Amino acid sequence: MTPSLLVTHSGGFHADELLSSVVLTRLYPEARILRTREPASITPAPDRIIYDVGGLYDAERAIFDHHQRDAPMRPDGQPYSSFGLIWKHFGQDYLRATGIPGVDLATVHADFDARFVLLIDQLDNGALDPSIAGPLAGMTLPGLLETLKPVFDDADPEAEMRAFHTARQIAQSFVEARIARSAAKLRAEDIVRQAIHRAGSSRILELPMGMPFRPTVIKDGADHLLFVVNPRGDDWSLGGIRRADHGFALRADLPLAWAGLSDAALEKVTGVPGAGFCHNGRFIAVARTREAILEMARLAVQEAEQAEATAG
Repeated sequence: MTPSLLVTHSGGFHADELLSSVVLTRLYPEARILRTREPASITPAPDRIIYDVGGLYDAERAIFDHHQRDAPMRPDGQPYSSFGLIWKHFGQDYLRATGIPGVDLATVHADFDARFVLLIDQLDNGALDPSIAGPLAGMTLPGLLETLKPVFDDADPEAEMRAFHTARQIAQSFVEARIARSAAKLRAEDIVRQAIHRAGSSRILELPMGMPFRPTVIKDGADHLLFVVNPRGDDWSLGGIRRADHGFALRADLPLAWAGLSDAALEKVTGVPGAGFCHNGRFIAVARTREAILEMARLAVQEAEQAEATAG
């Protein structure tokens, strides 16, 4: 089926139908979005996909609503929004259209579903209260998208539709960026794994460029690693490895004596020509050459191991 209409409800818009529209307009760029609650338009027909309206979920008839009694639920009992339903049925086609390799489709689809789509489903259905974000509640993606609605006294009859398309385009940017990052993590995994193998028993992981590394370090059980070095433009970077997914605690901090120093002052303290900068938070340092950054990494490991021995 190649629809000519993508039908969703009129009135105030929300993240779930905006994000559904992102997926469907990529797959069916010639189709027209129709925002309506007129009964004939929200009745299944061969020329349309209907979502977030209509009171039915029937993939065979291309209608994907979640507001009705006996609304569709995920296998774990969590509720779908229209976005979750659209992603379930069209997500892999969308990923294929954006250029995700076939071998990665299932992994990227599942990752985006768990880390992005599910949260939209939960928020839209009231299963997750945005207030858990505290003062940042209004800064969630659904909250920000809804700020793009016309103000109450905008009498222009086209204002709502213009705002909808503006919000859809912004939502599209977030979807594409999030998916690109998910795919990039898979590409990085092989590179990081090879680097771990090359590092052997060394506590320093050297990478050919900045990239996501922690998931592979954890997955491969490389608990001995303390620091990561990689080129960064004309310089080289030395950074720590976070202990947990959340928070800022590192397996080892850079030496306290380096904190906040740069150039000649850092060279003097480290004894390393080419030492450039160490953040006051001691989680990253920079040097001008590979040799300099590796020597700084060696010194950082030495101090960390001495601290381990003292604590032990």
